[in-house]
Amino acid sequence: MRYEWDFGAVFAQAPLLLDGLLGTLRLAGTAIGLGVALGLVLALMRLSPRRLLRWPGTVFVEFYRNTPALVHFFWFYFAMPVVLDISLTAFAAATLALATQSGAFYAEVFRGGIRSLGTGQWEAGRALGMTEAAAMRRIILPQAMARMVAPFVERSFELLKTTSLASTLAYGDLLFRAAQVNSITFRPLETYTVLAGMYVLLLFTFSSGAAMAERRLTAFR
Repeated sequence: MRYEWDFGAVFAQAPLLLDGLLGTLRLAGTAIGLGVALGLVLALMRLSPRRLLRWPGTVFVEFYRNTPALVHFFWFYFAMPVVLDISLTAFAAATLALATQSGAFYAEVFRGGIRSLGTGQWEAGRALGMTEAAAMRRIILPQAMARMVAPFVERSFELLKTTSLASTLAYGDLLFRAAQVNSITFRPLETYTVLAGMYVLLLFTFSSGAAMAERRLTAFR
């Protein structure tokens, strides 16, 4: 018995899938923005000579690097209301889970990029009369950014794919909407084939933009 493919019913639910795509982009964009800011702070904490800054940053990073992402989703959505009496929406809980986990990984990206420059750049900044903060902003970070692009893109790839876990909280991301389409059409093969295609297109577009940014940054090194 041959299976007869029929994508018509799935394409008829295109508005639902597009709504899921927008939900995924909204979640990923917010989590990346917050994760990058948190990652930079954590990286500077880990690079600090002061133990009171370095140790908390290290504990945070190691905790998130060694625990499953799904646990963070469930903790923020189900446990936080019990522990702190704070009720979060599915979007807020998913954003916090993704941002904190990715912040830990972005911290290692920043830390690796900054340490790769060596001490000579810092000495050059001091020779010009710059403070450590000024040298970081005007000398270290601009050069380190070009070296960070590849691992930064890889981490962002993982974040984009991890957004699918938000469907476990009934957040309307791409996977959650695809499940709804499947329940309407009873066409799982077609539905999840289209879903895979949408993820490929999304990630390919992201990688192409990142590759262009990397070339431009490299040109200014």
